Amino acid sequence: MADALLIALADPARWRLVNLLAERPRSVGVLAQLAQARQPQTTKHLQTLERAGIVTAQRTGQRRIYALRPGPLRDLAAALNLLADTAEQVDGPRATYDRYGLSLHAERLAAEESGWADGRSFRFLRSMTVRPDLVWRHLTEASLLARWWTPDDLRTSELVFDARPGGRIVLEYRDAEDTEGSAPVAGRAEGAVDELSPVERLTYRLSPLLPDGGFAFTAHVDLDLRATDAGTDLDVHYRITDSTVDSADFVAGIEIGFGQSLDKLAATLAADSHHPVSANGTHDTGGTETDTRSTK
Repeated sequence: MADALLIALADPARWRLVNLLAERPRSVGVLAQLAQARQPQTTKHLQTLERAGIVTAQRTGQRRIYALRPGPLRDLAAALNLLADTAEQVDGPRATYDRYGLSLHAERLAAEESGWADGRSFRFLRSMTVRPDLVWRHLTEASLLARWWTPDDLRTSELVFDARPGGRIVLEYRDAEDTEGSAPVAGRAEGAVDELSPVERLTYRLSPLLPDGGFAFTAHVDLDLRATDAGTDLDVHYRITDSTVDSADFVAGIEIGFGQSLDKLAATLAADSHHPVSANGTHDTGGTETDTRSTK
């Protein structure tokens, strides 16, 4: 119904007639005069509006009088308000989009030469309600990493995590709604593991790829786990080196995107505390087709 209304109202001539009829019911001849249009054209526009349910008509003598029906317009207004409220929800996807836009503008202004972001660091703290060994598995096993390492609007399409010093890391991701893989890859990053102290500390390097295949920057990520009475505290330090001028778009999304991924990890672990993953690390990933490879 909303589609038919929008199509009918989209024409400027019909919109003018709706405005005139909002003032009072009027005949076809008067509407044509006020709209400065020919009567046959005006009649066709009114018929379109009548089929859409926006106006009604009745014959009085030799005249055909048209009147506006407020109900459909109120229904359309309610539907549009609902769309606006959905887009405006607090901490919703649109809010994240706006936050990224502000960060992107600032970073693009700052990215004047190579090395512009070197030394920039971020810190993330998350408290998990599970044992450190389960957190560690989700940090080092590809099948479990694939469940949280990208924000909700993305899905992991390829993941390699060779959990040993010098081991190779590959993370490729696509839009979560691109289930057929027909859209371009949303991003790809490559790197290597630097250090592992099982169930205590993990450090690695990861570099996002630019469209030309070069590296945008190098992220040095240090993850420290500490057992607590409630479960595990995860302390993450994220530091940038080798930044290029073209890396601004990536840097702008670090705090938001990586923070969302860690929130997703916490939620995943909370769910696993009720439905533990199997000993071999397999778990239902919701039907996504992900190439995950982990070498121990």
